[in-house]
Amino acid sequence: MTWHVSEEDLRAYARAELAAPLLWSADTHLAACARCRSVLAEVSGPVDAGWERLDAELDAPRPGLFEGLLVRLGVADHTARLLAATPVLRRSWLAAVVFLLLTTVGVVHSAGSPTLFLALAPLLPLAGVALSYGPALDPTYEMAVVAPVHGFKLLMIRTLAVLAAGLGLNGLATLALPDYGLRALAWLLPALALTATALALTPRLGPVLAPSLVGGAWVALIAAADASGDGPLIPFTAAGQGAAAAVAALAVGLLYLVRDRFDVFHGSAV
Repeated sequence: MTWHVSEEDLRAYARAELAAPLLWSADTHLAACARCRSVLAEVSGPVDAGWERLDAELDAPRPGLFEGLLVRLGVADHTARLLAATPVLRRSWLAAVVFLLLTTVGVVHSAGSPTLFLALAPLLPLAGVALSYGPALDPTYEMAVVAPVHGFKLLMIRTLAVLAAGLGLNGLATLALPDYGLRALAWLLPALALTATALALTPRLGPVLAPSLVGGAWVALIAAADASGDGPLIPFTAAGQGAAAAVAALAVGLLYLVRDRFDVFHGSAV
């Protein structure tokens, strides 16, 4: 054998710092060269240290597809992990939402009116946000508490992710109702108003009671509007849309004012 791995390269090999393609050559050569294996044993650190590094590598959690994609897009590791662990971004929840929207769209086509879809669509993002934060409903809440993220920032990260998923699915369902034109988008402003209002009330009422009361108020409003006449429901008229936009703006302003309370709420729930 006329070629041997240099001692410097063997030291780098032992420290797992030897880069390809030299690494591949060294691997192949060491399998057949007793002399280089002997030198490697001399320059290598203790065997226990190597096993510890191997154990640490094997025990390290493997990021999933969604988490890995977020990291590649520049999202911090801990933020990507928190987003990947958000309960309502899991396949079971998303599949349930898709099934519910498909069923609702089918009912709309049968009944010839988008009222049911318009009434239901604002509740889905609200439910998603409610399920994404808080010790009562989030199985990964303990991990979120110890994450290096403030309570309000954590809430906003998960809220934006859930809203993107929920509003995206609602938007796709809207495309299945082309006969109604822009009227099929009348759920958007109420959805933003309901979600922002629930978030603004969360520091005082908690992550379960706040969206529950807001959702209940929306259902009561739809029931009252439906009982008042045969025309378009008030929340989906021009006046109703303006009111929803105003409520959303006020709720966002209130949410900004109470943002510091989320850190107190975040810590007291541990």
